[in-house]
Amino acid sequence: MAEIKLADVAQLRKMTMAGMMDCKKALEEANGDMERAVEIIREKGKLVASKRADRTATEGVVVARVVDGKKAYMVCLSCETDFVAKNESFAKTANEILEVAVKNDVADRAALLETKEGNLTVADMVTEKSGQTGEKVELAFYGRIEAPYCAEYVHTNNKLGTLVGFNKEVPAELAHDVAMQATAMAPVSIDENDCPAEIVAKEREIGREQARLDGKPENMLDKIAEGKVKKFFKESTLWNQEFVKNPKETMGQHILAVDKEARIVAYMRFSLND
Repeated sequence: MAEIKLADVAQLRKMTMAGMMDCKKALEEANGDMERAVEIIREKGKLVASKRADRTATEGVVVARVVDGKKAYMVCLSCETDFVAKNESFAKTANEILEVAVKNDVADRAALLETKEGNLTVADMVTEKSGQTGEKVELAFYGRIEAPYCAEYVHTNNKLGTLVGFNKEVPAELAHDVAMQATAMAPVSIDENDCPAEIVAKEREIGREQARLDGKPENMLDKIAEGKVKKFFKESTLWNQEFVKNPKETMGQHILAVDKEARIVAYMRFSLND
């Protein structure tokens, strides 16, 4: 068996970010062959991922970036524990994946997983991180928007974030306020016009059933249900929600007060806690 030198172990650790003992064992198994040792570390990552497939990866890191003001990208790399999520190496991998997305202007999550950086796909990078941490690691989310002016906001806990696009350039403070509002208040859509039909139908049915249980006349149920839907739009769509900084106006009213021509044309939000 080839002699395993500490320098080789350190080099393998630098290449793979795996633990020192894992690197030593991989080099021993590979009889000192560095290339094979790297493959063994990666194979171990796949084994860890397979063994932990039934675990839940509810911790992690959300990262986002706006490019040239017109495109915005957001990635969430998830894991099992807050301890791993707060590790500098874990955040570094999340940002490396975001960099791959930005560099290649990747359209969606499936395409991002298949995109290569050097000899590795993003899927390989995720698997490697699982091997390094010993936890289930997933690319939990990837989103991209494009608009004449974009903004992003990631909450201080790094577990949720938002991308927002406008029809024109708006003051940076306004864009920040809108993105922060969306992050905090979790609207289901921009306004009633882009609210998913299945959500509207569900709210309408809930309104009818509540009115029926309250003993309202059958011929009044539809009218009452429509009132409930209107209330839902006011509370749950970004344009119609009360502005958290000034509840006397809606988010839409605040936007128009700053720029009467400004409109929100793209919106995307992700939270590890949802």
